[in-house]
This record gives sequence, structure tokens and C-alpha cells, in this order.
Amino acid sequence: MSAPHTAQCPVTVRTFTQRLSATPRGARLARHLALTQLHAWGLPHGSNVSDVVAVIVAELAANAVTHGRVPGRDFELRLSLEAGSVVIEVSDTLGEARPPKPGDVRRPRPLEEHGRGLVLVEALADRWEVVDRDTAPGKTLRAEVDLASRTAPIQAAPGQHANDSR
Repeated sequence: MSAPHTAQCPVTVRTFTQRLSATPRGARLARHLALTQLHAWGLPHGSNVSDVVAVIVAELAANAVTHGRVPGRDFELRLSLEAGSVVIEVSDTLGEARPPKPGDVRRPRPLEEHGRGLVLVEALADRWEVVDRDTAPGKTLRAEVDLASRTAPIQAAPGQHANDSR
């Protein structure tokens, strides 16, 4: 005798993975590739989700290039579109230098030149964490952006367009 068949919602997980050179050019390319992939998945350029993911990818890629770089080794960008969220993973090969954990990120003083990247990630991501890499030495910074909480467009200041970077 078999158990009665119960209908299950199909789960579609889409993934994109790319290794990039640990250079400023590689970090810029990571952001561009992420935006292109989101657009291919139906999350268009200029949408709230796309804008938030772009900032998170840019910050995590810049950190991988600046603080996690090992000469001759790449960093990796992985995006997943899972049930209701976009998962961003940026992995580097430097395991010794660990960033602060969620909740431990220190806000920089007003005139400091660095230290805002993880502050932005903490403010924009619905969840984030630092974990050891599965397949190689190093670490992965993983951030999640829930789609349901990002349906409204980003509001610009009066007299400014949402995509205007003045």
C-alpha cells in the first residue's frame, strides 16, 4: 500500500557561478555580470532587487579584491535565485583575515576613507554571514535579499532620479 500522493510546489533554483581575477576590473565585472544575470532571470535593471543586489555584489567583490586577495588566485561570485530570495556568495582564498560577523560591524568615523562596505551589506541584506569555503582555502561572504520585501522601487530624494548618482 502506498501513501497518498500530495501535491508539492515545484522548487526552481537557478544558479550562476563565475571566477574572476582578484583585481578592481574583476570586481567591476562581478557587478556587471550579476546585473545581467538578474535581468535574464526576470529581475530587470533598475528594479529595487537589482539595485540592492548590485550594491551588495560591488561591496563584497571589492572586499575580496582588497582584503582577501592572494596573488595569482581568483575570487568567485555565485548567485542563486531560490524560493523567494536572491543569494549572493563571494568567495576569496585568504582564510586568515576574517571580516566581522553580522552585528559586529563597526560604523566608520565620518572622515575615514574605508570601512563602509560591510555597513552597507548589513543595512541592505536581509541576512548575511561569513563561512569557510567548501572546496578550497578561504572564506565566503553570503548575503540574502528577500524578493517579497523589495517589490517597491527605491525612492529618490526630491528633485533627483532614482538612478542618478550625483
